[in-house]
Amino acid sequence: MKFYNTLTRKKEEFKPVDKKLVRMYTCGPTVYNYIHIGNLRTFLFEDLLRRWIKYRGYNAKQVMNLTDVDDKIIRDSQKEGVSLKEFTERYTKTFFEDIKTLNIEPAEAYPKATDYIPEMVAMIQCLLEKGLAYKTDDGIYFSISKSKNYGQLANIDVTKLEAGASGRVKADEYEKENVADFALWKFWDEKDGKVFWETAIGKGRPGWHIECSAMSAKNLTDAFSNSTFHPEKFVTIDIHTGGVDNVFPHHVDEIAQTEGCIGKKLANFWLHSEHLLVDGKKMSKSLGNFYTLRDLLAKGYNPIAIRYLLLSTHYRQKLNFTLEALDAATVAVQRLNDFVLRLKEAHGSKNNSEAHDAIQKAKLQFEQSLDDDLETSPALAAIFELMNAVNKHLDSHELSKQDAEAVMKFMENANSMLGVLIKEEELTPELQKLVDEREKARQIKNFARADELRDELKAKGIAVEDTPHGQRWKRILS
Repeated sequence: MKFYNTLTRKKEEFKPVDKKLVRMYTCGPTVYNYIHIGNLRTFLFEDLLRRWIKYRGYNAKQVMNLTDVDDKIIRDSQKEGVSLKEFTERYTKTFFEDIKTLNIEPAEAYPKATDYIPEMVAMIQCLLEKGLAYKTDDGIYFSISKSKNYGQLANIDVTKLEAGASGRVKADEYEKENVADFALWKFWDEKDGKVFWETAIGKGRPGWHIECSAMSAKNLTDAFSNSTFHPEKFVTIDIHTGGVDNVFPHHVDEIAQTEGCIGKKLANFWLHSEHLLVDGKKMSKSLGNFYTLRDLLAKGYNPIAIRYLLLSTHYRQKLNFTLEALDAATVAVQRLNDFVLRLKEAHGSKNNSEAHDAIQKAKLQFEQSLDDDLETSPALAAIFELMNAVNKHLDSHELSKQDAEAVMKFMENANSMLGVLIKEEELTPELQKLVDEREKARQIKNFARADELRDELKAKGIAVEDTPHGQRWKRILS
């Protein structure tokens, strides 16, 4: 496996620190609103990465944080007049609902920032003791001038931004042009209301970046014993991921503060997914092109079509999301699911060597493509090329049941990455009654009644088809 490492700006062969276990830290949602399709694209890329690592024989320990305290959360919870906990629990719940809907595998841990205040304080104390941080009247800041290789991940030359670097930034987010010492701890002021913690470094709350440093160290290494920090026990993690918008300032600052404490690399590989555009433009509520998963489901789109579309473009390329593209994705996943249904009807008398060769070719292309930095486009092309080849043999009744089972095995393996095949399930009693009634109508040649029942089933999302082997049904995905 080779992945493009943002840190080195090249593809590198992936070898985990532990031969059996891959430790991954993925930047999760800030739980202050419903997650949008740009967030989901990143989470789906990370889901594919996790699935492929497991496919290649490794165990995975994935930690995805939940940011449940930051400037935006405090602002919006106060607007609603609800507590921080009540506000964030609402959107934490919807986050888990949405990733389940999109068939995203659960991570091993979902730490919440507010549960790790003692660990953050311990790391900040470490930075103060090393002279890498300093106190002011409004907080504790990290001094980037004392950090080795600050900005390397984002290719920032701090020496050319000296004017910006001389100031301080209290906000969690800021632009690259505003490179500056950043807040590790923000002393309480009236704007924070009831959001604060009484700690050894003062009354206040953490900055955004220190949250991830503490949660990755606690959940993926032995650097913490209870809340006591042991920097020497930190073992470099294998992969750190997020969206390209996380590179600066978040990941740059995370590297600076963690490596300032531990004196070694935070992570060996940094993987980032590119921006998602909508209709060729940046997604924005003011432009009317802002979509959450729930917006698309309300329009009648199937979640597996949404999953397919967000995975179909390579994660390091910008994805231009359009409803037309989502319509095309719906057709594509319908074809995949229809193909699986057809395989169950194979009844050729002889094994087909051409089908066997097509499977081997598809398997090789699929695996080589995903080994090459998760190249999804050629991997998907391999599946559809196999489908076209096998469909010809199905049409001519030259595919045996054994051949079909071999094809099915490949499709199931591929789907363990893609997650777009519908699980076989029984019809509800109501729908099964209609299907049975239609079959009886067809047998007695009451075709008018059979057509009426077919239309009724179609309106309920079930398509009924007549084949040489009898009637079959399938779910309509559009």
